[in-house]
Amino acid sequence: MSTVADKLAKKSSRKTSAKQVRLRLVYVDFWSAVKLSFLAAVALAIVTVVSFLLVYLIVQATGLIGTVDEFFQSFSDGGVSITAFIGLPQVMAFAAIVAILNLVVVTVLGAVIAGIYNLAVKVTGGLLVGFTSN
Repeated sequence: MSTVADKLAKKSSRKTSAKQVRLRLVYVDFWSAVKLSFLAAVALAIVTVVSFLLVYLIVQATGLIGTVDEFFQSFSDGGVSITAFIGLPQVMAFAAIVAILNLVVVTVLGAVIAGIYNLAVKVTGGLLVGFTSN
C-alpha cells in the first residue's frame, strides 16, 4: 500500500519547468508615487477621524470626562470646566485638523521618498526582484 507520504515523494521528485524572471527596479514614477501616497493618506485620515470619534464616545460613556471635570472644578472653585473644551464638535474639529495635516505630510513624504529612490538608483543600480512561476 502506498501512503500519502509516498505519493508526495513521487510528486516532488518530478522536475517541473519553472520559469524564473529577474527584474531590476531602476525608476519610480514621481506622479504615480504621489498619487499612491495620497490615497494611502486619505485612508489614514479616515481611520484617524473614526478612531478619534470612537475614543471620545468610549471616554464619554465611561464617565471619565465628568470625573475629570469635577476634579478640576474642585481646584478652581468652579471657574474652569473641562466639558466646555472637550465636546464632540471640538474633538471632531481637532480630528479633522490632524487628518488634514497628516494628509499633507504623508503625500509629501511619498514624493520625497520617490525622489530619493530615483537618485539612489544611480549609485546602487536599483532593487533586484526575482519572480518564479510554479
